[in-house]
Amino acid sequence: MKSIVVIPTYNESGNVEKIISAVLAVAPEINILIVDDNSPDGTSTLVEAMMKTDTRVRLLKRPGKLGLGTAYCEGFRLALDWGYDIIIEMDADFSHNPEDVPRFLEELKRSDVVIGSRYSNGVNVVNWPLRRLILSYGANLYTRIITGMPIKDATGGFKGFRADVLKQIDFSKIHSNGYAFQIEMNYRLWKSGAKIKEIPIVFIDRTSGTSKMSRSIVYEAVFLVWKLKFMFMFK
Repeated sequence: MKSIVVIPTYNESGNVEKIISAVLAVAPEINILIVDDNSPDGTSTLVEAMMKTDTRVRLLKRPGKLGLGTAYCEGFRLALDWGYDIIIEMDADFSHNPEDVPRFLEELKRSDVVIGSRYSNGVNVVNWPLRRLILSYGANLYTRIITGMPIKDATGGFKGFRADVLKQIDFSKIHSNGYAFQIEMNYRLWKSGAKIKEIPIVFIDRTSGTSKMSRSIVYEAVFLVWKLKFMFMFK
């Protein structure tokens, strides 16, 4: 089965070469698509240099900073157009361990969607301040209560999909970003009847670069869960 990892980037020059090499080291058969939002630090230039010597590396260079949700949607569309069977999404900053990629590939033989969960087996987060941990855990509890979705880590960004379930999603209707994008994708796939499996991962906060988290991302997620609930309730 043809597999690809979609990694969105913005100012990840300190990580992008290392994350590509690390993923390919544990899954040599996989391809990688970097979706870069015209990073001013030259992230895309580094990727272009790697592409000259490795055909497994691909790049989608966008005109500006357009957001995480649209980056993933464009990356998913390309992956489906190119005929990939398995599509994995992950961050560029090593908060998601590349060594977990083979576990995703194995589990996707039996499941439609696989979520790398920080909370399916206790709390597996390293180097986060207590305030952010409470915010994240509380956001997932809030999402579960409002939507009824049986997922313990609905806001996590380390996930894998079978292409046939992604094809059921109308990406033109998704306008959310950050936490909200992850919640919306999970909810739409759950409502479509996809078989979703959470597998435990250890999330380690980035050691290079700066976090993209902002207050607006949190507010967006808070209101989105109600929007989704009512949207599906009243069709």
